[in-house]
Amino acid sequence: MTLDRAVLAFAGAMTLLSVALTLTVSPLFVWFTVFVGLNMLQAAFTGFCPAAMIFKRIGVKPGTAF
Repeated sequence: MTLDRAVLAFAGAMTLLSVALTLTVSPLFVWFTVFVGLNMLQAAFTGFCPAAMIFKRIGVKPGTAF
């Protein structure tokens, strides 16, 4: 799996987790969903992604975007 796919998979998993937490635990977890979405937007425009940096450090092979 390349770094790009790992970041997309992680973002998708965090989005689904935040929706599940919003529905089952507290409606305030919707802010976690908002955070994930905003982080994805800023990464698209700036190229800076903390998750990509972490995945790169643990040895995930590079992709095209990150």
